Amino acid sequence: MNISFWRLGARSLWRDLRSGELRLLIVAVTLAVAALTAVGFFADRLKGGLQRDARQLLGGDALISSDNATPAAFAEKARALGLDVVQTLAFPTMARAPQALGGASKLVALKVVEPGYPLRGSLRVSSQPGGPGSITTTIPQPGEAWIDAPVLDALRAQMGDALLLGDSSLRIAKIIVSEPDRGAGFMNFAPRVMINRADVAATGLIQPASRLTYRLAVAGADQSVTTFVDWAQLEVKKPQVRGVRVESLQGGRPELGQTLARAEKFLNLIALLAALLSAVAVALAARGFAAKHLDDCAMLRVLGLSQRSIAASYAFEFTLIGLLASSLGVAIGYAVHYAFVLLLAGLVAAALPPAGLWPVIFGLGMGLTLLLAFGLPPVLQLAQVPPLRVIRRDVGNLKPASLGVLGLGVAGFAVLLLAASSDVKLGLIAVGGFAAATVLFAVLSWGAVVLLRRVVNERTAPRAVILAMRQISARPAYAVVQVSALALGLLALVLLVLLRTDLINSWRQATPLDAPNRFVINVMPEQGDAFGAALRAAGVSKFDWYPMIRGRLVAINDKTVTPDDYADDRAKHLVDREFNLSNSAKKPAQNELVAGRWIEEEPGAISVEEGIAKTLGLKIGDSLNFDVGGQQIQSRITSLRKVDWGSMRANFFVMYPVSTLPDVPSTFMSAFKAPATPGFDNTLVRAFPNITSVDMTATLAQVQRVLDQVIGAVEFLFAFTLAAGLVVLFAAVTATREERAREFAIMRAVGAKSSLLRQVQRIELIGVGLLAGFLASIVASAVGWALARYVFEFDWIVSLWVPLLGSLSGALLALAAGWWGLRDVLRRPVVETLRRAAQ
Repeated sequence: MNISFWRLGARSLWRDLRSGELRLLIVAVTLAVAALTAVGFFADRLKGGLQRDARQLLGGDALISSDNATPAAFAEKARALGLDVVQTLAFPTMARAPQALGGASKLVALKVVEPGYPLRGSLRVSSQPGGPGSITTTIPQPGEAWIDAPVLDALRAQMGDALLLGDSSLRIAKIIVSEPDRGAGFMNFAPRVMINRADVAATGLIQPASRLTYRLAVAGADQSVTTFVDWAQLEVKKPQVRGVRVESLQGGRPELGQTLARAEKFLNLIALLAALLSAVAVALAARGFAAKHLDDCAMLRVLGLSQRSIAASYAFEFTLIGLLASSLGVAIGYAVHYAFVLLLAGLVAAALPPAGLWPVIFGLGMGLTLLLAFGLPPVLQLAQVPPLRVIRRDVGNLKPASLGVLGLGVAGFAVLLLAASSDVKLGLIAVGGFAAATVLFAVLSWGAVVLLRRVVNERTAPRAVILAMRQISARPAYAVVQVSALALGLLALVLLVLLRTDLINSWRQATPLDAPNRFVINVMPEQGDAFGAALRAAGVSKFDWYPMIRGRLVAINDKTVTPDDYADDRAKHLVDREFNLSNSAKKPAQNELVAGRWIEEEPGAISVEEGIAKTLGLKIGDSLNFDVGGQQIQSRITSLRKVDWGSMRANFFVMYPVSTLPDVPSTFMSAFKAPATPGFDNTLVRAFPNITSVDMTATLAQVQRVLDQVIGAVEFLFAFTLAAGLVVLFAAVTATREERAREFAIMRAVGAKSSLLRQVQRIELIGVGLLAGFLASIVASAVGWALARYVFEFDWIVSLWVPLLGSLSGALLALAAGWWGLRDVLRRPVVETLRRAAQ
């Protein structure tokens, strides 16, 4: 027989497409590629958008930030390189309305600008609240104040009214619609007030203890900017330069990066589950495909076609199938990623740059790898079918795939999945968990089959149960494959349910609805009793109350510490800044002790947050020296705490486990959920004019909206994995359809009724489903706990109801898939089934 492999492969492809034998393979590969490329296109465009907008988010090509006035050398160096330079100053303060307008006050984020601001991006302002605004190239004139619209509402003021800042009165001239370098620091959650640098001195707001942030932005030619940044990074490392940092995009908009990073982890996890499930479906479907073509290949061998030609034709056919299914998946993924852009509107700019070619290349490579790694090994065995099978059907049956071929394919697929995960822990837990689960399911299901033979008493058990047991134990290898595949499909489905309920609920609860929405600082010690009485009188019965002590870390284990002692930028910044210290005899309820002991009123003891301890290389027993108001306090670390920063409670890096620290200057802070009483904030500020009250209501609402958007995108992608899981269930149940048909035909030929065989089929499916669901639930609980703890960093307790509900769900899904996939087994005439078996 003389025919080229590619012509034979093309003919086989056309025939198999028309017969529908490739439908399951194409669906599985398409689902996997669509899920992965949808996330890939979105991430690629988002990354491109962030890179495009980085300069706008910083307000320049590079930014120097400092706690004190930026050393003049930085501006001089920038100008010497031909760069444009603009300096800004930002700090929190209280803005007030004149007494004639009610005297209301509001915490604002004051920003002082100079001509030329902003160097990059656009400042958009409006003449009236709610207006669309227009881009402006000017800044507030001396005597003017530009404000965010919420300031008008809070102060009950109008455009043109006076705004009191410290000792100055400025006219409200414009409404700020957007500013490019807003950032997301704690105080930037307060509404903005922008004034001219010429007005700041008259306000009298800048005092020695003021919390100021100076920023120097530069812009110009890329080469000059690079030269300046390199010089600045060396300059800030000098011992005499303290509190100066070279900022990047990550520092400019951390809330965007953190929220989208966690969303991307969720999306990547779901895409990984879809790909893993698709691999199982491809392996099952390919084995069924190969089993149907054994006789065809035997006839080709009789006609003289070589093994090499047969193997090459099927490899060519599967390559074409892979390209077809992968291209379809890429197209669907590209369309689906627009849904992510819509669902995350507000978090992500709609005008993102076009996606690159990498998601397309990755999707095609993933689809081909998936099909060739899991689908081709059983199909290649068709080339080894002996011609003798034409007259002897008992020879040339499929064997387990070569470990070398299968191992190489699985390894390549695992590497691609790890690359797609974009997170080593996430990839290892997902891929490693599924690999370990596959082995575990195979071992346990084999043991269950062996145990089944011993448990079922053929003398007392119902006849349908006996026949079902014989059906399973007669082909233990098929039973192991079926239970394992069902368990893997159910594993992903159970994991999805757990993610949707427990894990996502944990994410929401990280910032609970009853979280404090007011943070009050600068309460003087002598005001403590009166302040607490004022809160209780307003109906606030529960509030945090802690001292706030400003201290700088100066020595560790009696060795002077400087930023140069650390390579990590965060460690340098921590050493170079003042800490917010506190003291309390009782450990804060929201803090978990992870090491050491918290002993109330222990003298000379100190407790440190575990994250900062890791950053600075601290451990239990180390001594720390803090400079507090000119006096040094030495203490020994006796405990490490895990702090839940998302709880919106009063939290501190460093705490002393004592009720008082004598002779240490301090103020107090409080966190509480404010009552809905109108005018509460204004009444509190009038009673205690020195305090600074931060209203976090809008911020908490924004956080909840962000979570809703991200969860919506996650749930949208769930559909792909759910579909992949159902495909696996269908493939697993129908993998032995022809074998079942032959066995049932023989039983019917010797007198078995269809009703009895229907009972046997149902009992077998329910038993397999119960076992697979139970195994899947146990492993899903373990994988979910690992993901919650090590990837998403949530506290999560596994419910004892999961195994029971998982077992029942497995039985129902297996029964439903069996009804759909095997409904024609008992309807097919006995003669037709036996004739097929004899051919």
